[in-house]
Amino acid sequence: MESLTTLLSVLVPMFLGFFIRLPKPYLALVDKMLVVLVYAVLFLIGVSLARVENLGSQLNTIVLTTLLLFACTIGMNLLALMWFDRRFPWQAKGSGQKANVSLSGSVKQLGCVALGFVFGKLMADVWLPPENLGMYCLMALVLLIGIQLNGSGVSLRQVLINKRGVQTAMIMMASSLAGGWLFAALNEDVSWLKGLALASGFGWYSLSGLVMTEAYGAVWGSIMLLNDLGREFFALVFIPMLMRRHPSAAVGVGGATSLDFTLPVIQSSGGLAAVPLAISFGFIVNVAAPFLMVVFSSFG
Repeated sequence: MESLTTLLSVLVPMFLGFFIRLPKPYLALVDKMLVVLVYAVLFLIGVSLARVENLGSQLNTIVLTTLLLFACTIGMNLLALMWFDRRFPWQAKGSGQKANVSLSGSVKQLGCVALGFVFGKLMADVWLPPENLGMYCLMALVLLIGIQLNGSGVSLRQVLINKRGVQTAMIMMASSLAGGWLFAALNEDVSWLKGLALASGFGWYSLSGLVMTEAYGAVWGSIMLLNDLGREFFALVFIPMLMRRHPSAAVGVGGATSLDFTLPVIQSSGGLAAVPLAISFGFIVNVAAPFLMVVFSSFG
């Protein structure tokens, strides 16, 4: 029953958001609210991490586990998507502009987690936010994501018509899950279902960190958060390098962020031709990620 409740808590708000159509002026407000909620979720993850006993003794495990998970998922993504680009070439004609790579947003997000951690350590328990506040923030977050996707002007038909975007999304998600299975095979303390759950964030760090915290505790939540933030760092740096010869791999390594944070880099390095591919890919991944994470974590 608890697993079903968690699943509905994540999926129902998102699908409700799909059916809420707001005038364009209000969409700007939704974007601002999303930014606030993302930082709130990251702050709460930091607070949860502060509640973990003997955290210092687990830092080495957190770092090594994150690196292994990252290597398995990103490695499988690159192998599958680069093969796909070679087997079925598709050229994204660049705009000729130099991609403007900025890591400041990712640094701010890590700083927000650190701030929450410090707050959790310094404040007495009575002043700390209730543990279920994170789930309420998560529900609000996915509701606004649904509204944002509805207001993007991209219909389901347009998403499915972009054959390359659908193919890239399917290959990226399947290869990520293969990476999660490999991670579980290399880590005897991780079941294969848990490995699949940990591989299903696809770069959506604000969602994945909180879902994994709810499912497996703050340590695994922090591992998931760092893994998906690492994907964003990796994508911002390597998208311009991959785009010329491996456009599907360039879009795919960004995961869920290809619909927002990494989209400007995709556009500047791949031109306007790469934008429909990125939007179709990002839409599918953003819809699939919460469903897969909650399902796998509920049973694993």
